[in-house]
Amino acid sequence: MKHIGLLSDTHGYWDDRYEKYFAECDEIWHAGDIGSIEIVERLQAIHPLRAVCGNIDGQDIRQLYPPIYRFRCEDADVLMKHIGGYPGHYDRSISARLFMNPPKLFISGHSHILKVQYDKTLQLLHVNPGAAGISGWHKQRTLVRFTVNGSRFSDLEVIELGEKRGTASYTTDER
Repeated sequence: MKHIGLLSDTHGYWDDRYEKYFAECDEIWHAGDIGSIEIVERLQAIHPLRAVCGNIDGQDIRQLYPPIYRFRCEDADVLMKHIGGYPGHYDRSISARLFMNPPKLFISGHSHILKVQYDKTLQLLHVNPGAAGISGWHKQRTLVRFTVNGSRFSDLEVIELGEKRGTASYTTDER
């Protein structure tokens, strides 16, 4: 059994509450638009990090993390891609792969829209954790935690960090 902390779209923005909410997790997964190496290093200091690069990530992050990442967690087949869409509206850059060989869990980011949805056609769970940073049009910043036990997912929890102008700090000089 593994406890997972999931976030996306930090855009170089650090919130000290990531440490608090991910303290009990075994792994942290980032669904892209990380924004800075400092975010990578700070997350890795909490727990092992699995991630994909997003469309705003520079070469430094692209050298560390692929755009598409397929892996096993426990007995679950997981596929992660920053721009992925959602059931019934998958992005064309990933839809053929999903339909040819669907994973049990598909994670995407990019939209800044928190969404947890079961795809009955592909028999997979789709999770977009929303956006944890302050860049973008979203109002509420969110994280997700859940448990992987064998090939099953449970205890999914949405954590609201507050409005995007909450108490946190930048890791870059951009504001």
